[in-house]
Amino acid sequence: MIVLGIDPGTATTGYGLIKIKQGFLKKRGGMVCLDYGLIQTSPSSPTPERLKKINNELNKIMKKYQPNIMAVENLYFFKNFKTVISVAQAGGVILLTAAKNKIPVEGFTPLQVKAIITKNGWAPKSEVQEKVKKILRLKTLPKSDDIADALGIAICGALRCFSSKKNK
Repeated sequence: MIVLGIDPGTATTGYGLIKIKQGFLKKRGGMVCLDYGLIQTSPSSPTPERLKKINNELNKIMKKYQPNIMAVENLYFFKNFKTVISVAQAGGVILLTAAKNKIPVEGFTPLQVKAIITKNGWAPKSEVQEKVKKILRLKTLPKSDDIADALGIAICGALRCFSSKKNK
């Protein structure tokens, strides 16, 4: 199974792809990082063009890796109203892209990601990133917080998918 994790944003959308091996909870290295990166748009571009770029890049990623599930960070709380609107717009395009590609979506708040990854919903971002590095056996942590967050979100998606299958 392949999980695509997304940390949405209009300026920068982080993505991370992980592959889940059979019996991944029982063996070390059961989750493998396939790829990660950023979809970046220019602040000088009109909003529709920025959203179109996010859609086009996600379509390319989905075509290449054919993920079974997408995990996305949900809007949680923002102090800046202008930021929440642009993140919501990017999130809408991301959800539409998943729907058009018939990929089921799981959503997570930052608090849920922290709780799932570290067992502490109030863990600092650095602790979450170190745990992601350890789980995926990465030599170094990706330089961008958006990428590290996307990989953490992908891990959460894999764990939720596994637990829902197990409980059926």
